[in-house]
Amino acid sequence: MIKHGIDQEALITQFSQASAKQGEAIRKAVTEATLKALQGRELSLKNIKQVLNTIAKAASTGAAGSALPAADVEGLLTKAVAGMDAALEKAVQANRKALQQIIDQGADVRETQVKKALADIEKMEDTLFAALRKAADGAQASLEGPWAQVLKATQGKGTGTGAQASATITELMDSAQSNLRRGRALGMSASQAMLDSYSTLVSGVLIGMSEALAQAGAAPAPSRRK
Repeated sequence: MIKHGIDQEALITQFSQASAKQGEAIRKAVTEATLKALQGRELSLKNIKQVLNTIAKAASTGAAGSALPAADVEGLLTKAVAGMDAALEKAVQANRKALQQIIDQGADVRETQVKKALADIEKMEDTLFAALRKAADGAQASLEGPWAQVLKATQGKGTGTGAQASATITELMDSAQSNLRRGRALGMSASQAMLDSYSTLVSGVLIGMSEALAQAGAAPAPSRRK
């Protein structure tokens, strides 16, 4: 079944059939599926939430069908969380690049759209946690222990998404303050158009970042001369 651009059945099968040694393959598959789904829509917080909920549910359903012991299932769920976190970090970076373009034109952080964009960035880690808790609450009893450990560990150490979001907000606020000190005024014709289509702009940035990442991954390793 395809939902929100995600082949749930493929993910479920991969999780249910994975061995304990395939954790890294699971992480990569989750990252790629999450990024692909995010690229196919406006990168709003609502759409991000839908994608994360769908991915987390598929991972949980697949893990429930695994014949592995609880400790190994926990490991697979941990890798699934890492995969979603990595994809969401890219979404934060895409927001930062898009916002930086707007701020560089003199946009004020008090602008409604900019304030909302910053608030959404700040909420991304919580959105990830919410998706994980929802998947855990709806999981089979056999996953209660593994999910509890994964949630405890993830919330305890925080995520790359959360760290990226905090750094992004600080950087953008500093950049806006610097512009203000230099007396840069808002270029309404260009900046307002970008503000009005902000989510679309971010989606375009994310697609570019993902394509560059895919090309880097497909590039042949440099030859080593003896």
